[in-house]
Amino acid sequence: MSPEYAMDGVYSEKSDVFSFGVMILEIMSGKKNTSFYDSDRHLNLIGHVWDLWTEGRISEITDSCLDETISTREALKYVHVGLLCVQEKAADRPTMSDVVSMLLKESNGSCLS
Repeated sequence: MSPEYAMDGVYSEKSDVFSFGVMILEIMSGKKNTSFYDSDRHLNLIGHVWDLWTEGRISEITDSCLDETISTREALKYVHVGLLCVQEKAADRPTMSDVVSMLLKESNGSCLS
């Protein structure tokens, strides 16, 4: 559930973007947002992935079963797009059309800058 909906009952197309971002992070991590909780740091899945991302521990984000399926560069792109989608403020999230464009781009680093 997007923060703006949870806090204010406001729903928009950016709420769908948030949900899509959560789904990407669930797929990439192999963990469900609703059942993940890091009791040591009081974090849900999104907070956990944010921390790993900012600490540069990207390899710890992705589920090991994806190692043979996608490249590290692709995994980085997918996690990055997922994190862009789960920004707390709706205005900071990309539109779904921007998300699709980012996901369709070749992994040449263009969406990672």
